[in-house]
Amino acid sequence: MKKAFFYVLLTMVLILSGCAGGKNTNTINSGPSDSDKLKIVLLIPGTLGDKSFFDAANKGLQKVKEELGAETKVIEMGADNTKWEPTFNQVASQGWNIIISGGSQVTELLNATAEKHPDKKFINYDTDITDTASNVYSVGYAVNEVSFLAGATAALVSISDMPNANPDQKIGFVGGMDIPAINTFLVGYIEGAKYAVPDIKVAVSYAGVFTDPGKGKELSLLQYNSGVDVVFTAAGGTGLGVFDAAKEKHGYALGVDSDQGSMIAETDKDKASLILTSAVKKIDETILSAVKEIEDGTAKMGNHKVVGIENNGVGIVENDIYKGAVSADIKTKVNEIKGKLAAGEIKVSDAMGMETSEIEKIRKSVKP
Repeated sequence: MKKAFFYVLLTMVLILSGCAGGKNTNTINSGPSDSDKLKIVLLIPGTLGDKSFFDAANKGLQKVKEELGAETKVIEMGADNTKWEPTFNQVASQGWNIIISGGSQVTELLNATAEKHPDKKFINYDTDITDTASNVYSVGYAVNEVSFLAGATAALVSISDMPNANPDQKIGFVGGMDIPAINTFLVGYIEGAKYAVPDIKVAVSYAGVFTDPGKGKELSLLQYNSGVDVVFTAAGGTGLGVFDAAKEKHGYALGVDSDQGSMIAETDKDKASLILTSAVKKIDETILSAVKEIEDGTAKMGNHKVVGIENNGVGIVENDIYKGAVSADIKTKVNEIKGKLAAGEIKVSDAMGMETSEIEKIRKSVKP
């Protein structure tokens, strides 16, 4: 009887193991192999599939594997941040040469782990926190600059004769949370919109979460129903709901972090056609560049650097959707603004150094 039970149990384990084959990215117990390859692990403080921030980091890891022949692994740590520290500690005790993660919400933990493991190299591919451990390669992005471009684009589209634009001269913004990192996007967006169209109005909503597309759709539906014709999302996975609302209401949308239009075009071309462009941090290129610099010894560890439009660290996507949907006149004006940003002729405010009252004043200045 016991023997029969053992074989039944073994069969169930094998079946379940086979069904879980696509989830091996979450396995942290197994470290790297004993090969001589460069060994790199990416820790995602969430899950893949957001077609934004986390997927951009994973794309960077794939480039590292393809171009450098490294042994790589991605671990999705999930949204429960109480599980992040044990994962960091376990991974750091394994034989990985470089440990990668990103986001201001994980920076303190990443730095603390790095200090406990001075023999390892760490990459923080996106943080607004400038303090960093001596063995960490830390990068931030001038998202206020690229959001300025997004705002100018949205405003110019709103006053255009494009099919889904209306006469209201009102655009929208859906943020993940009312926090400095997201308000940096917002402030740049508002300033860019006002630069292009001084009388523009901007509806602002915060979802309070980065992982709820349903909430993103709900908030953007309210904006589209109020007369908004273009919505910019800086909300991670929550922003996917903005695109659903755009399709339902025949409005336009702007993505963030990754080329979200091209990604969504793989499964829904009609929806993708409404995502005119995306304000991207070139996270994939940053990760690849950081690994290369660490490998050739030129990396400036322990320093925090910010990349912007001037050094091609951020930009709006000029994909086939943008080229086909946006008029030549708008593209010309956006390019002129881009050039002025790169040359330092336009200075964009940064919400990271602002008081809450200052941000509220900016919001009220464009309130519909």
